[in-house]
Amino acid sequence: MSTPNVFWFIPTHGDSRYLGTSKGARPVDADYTRQIAVAADTLGYDGVLLPTGRSCEDAWVVASSLIHATRKLKFLVAIRPGLSTPGLSVRMASTFDRLSNGRLLINVVTGGDQAELEADGVFADHETRYEISDEFIRIWRAALAGEGGDEGYHFSGKHLTVKGARTLYPPVQKPYPPLYFGGSSDAAHELAAEQMDVYLTWGEPPAAVAAKIADIRARAAKHGRTVKFGIRLHVIVRETNEEAWAAADKLISHLDDATIAKAQAAFAKMDSVGQRRMAALHGGRRDKLEVSPNLWAGVGLVRGGAGTALVGDPETVAARMREYQDLGIETFILSGYPHLEESYRFAELVFPLLGKGKEHGEHSITGPFGEVMAVDILPKKVA
Repeated sequence: MSTPNVFWFIPTHGDSRYLGTSKGARPVDADYTRQIAVAADTLGYDGVLLPTGRSCEDAWVVASSLIHATRKLKFLVAIRPGLSTPGLSVRMASTFDRLSNGRLLINVVTGGDQAELEADGVFADHETRYEISDEFIRIWRAALAGEGGDEGYHFSGKHLTVKGARTLYPPVQKPYPPLYFGGSSDAAHELAAEQMDVYLTWGEPPAAVAAKIADIRARAAKHGRTVKFGIRLHVIVRETNEEAWAAADKLISHLDDATIAKAQAAFAKMDSVGQRRMAALHGGRRDKLEVSPNLWAGVGLVRGGAGTALVGDPETVAARMREYQDLGIETFILSGYPHLEESYRFAELVFPLLGKGKEHGEHSITGPFGEVMAVDILPKKVA
């Protein structure tokens, strides 16, 4: 089986050891985001996802600040059709891709929290947002690809119109930085099939993920296209399964029922089909959190978006990842609390089982692994 792409996460909305409480919490500042990015880069992660929305620091600003702190790491950064014009997004993407020497990936986000969107000045409903996204991405792709030559790209649609869209500074990646996209509605699947490069699903049970993949593949085939697939998950990995499940319980050990109810009520107001599917996995109940073998929905009790985690020892977690790979998943976008320490833990425990990391040639290294003893005794290798 091929080696998967594995991304980590920059928690620009804050980080913690315990969900839903300030206990064990830490602020996210420039130093902390740099620590996580450098760790991900040196450990051999392929990229990092930066979240978007009013609960987060701005993804483009944070990602830009990390370009020169890293060497190979790619940055998956959101564009949000309706919040900016296609032309502005084209210039931002092209500039970032050039300054990072081709390390930009684009996460297309249509939005799902109506209150947040309205606060940003977007009052379009779910269907209209997808219509806008469709037109926006057509313009974005054409302008970056240089369609229309010196005259630029002309487009007149239901919601967006441009005349002579182009960039004087083309991106390093041709024809444009790859487009990643997630969404569970019919409109989202159609948009993914027709225009996106990688479809991302949240961590649903394998059968549900398989159904999504099959649907999008069939839709893409009608357009003469193929789409790649990725999944967004949290991970709680320890040396034994017992330790991993204890860590999962500990993560929500200070979470009270009132906080869960408040969060679930807020999620219920969103028009995101994907968010409804995440909430339906657990129904806000603590006693039904293992929704598939080693797939734990405790994160989703209070966290919007990705709400499930793979829980287990290294061999178990790697095996579950291989099950998703068998379905067609090529990219895993992972995170764990707190993100700095867990980036090391996952890389050290699971990367060797996936054929990734320092021992597999992703970074040259001249010295031994571990601490040298008694001047010249090397650490013993343990499988």
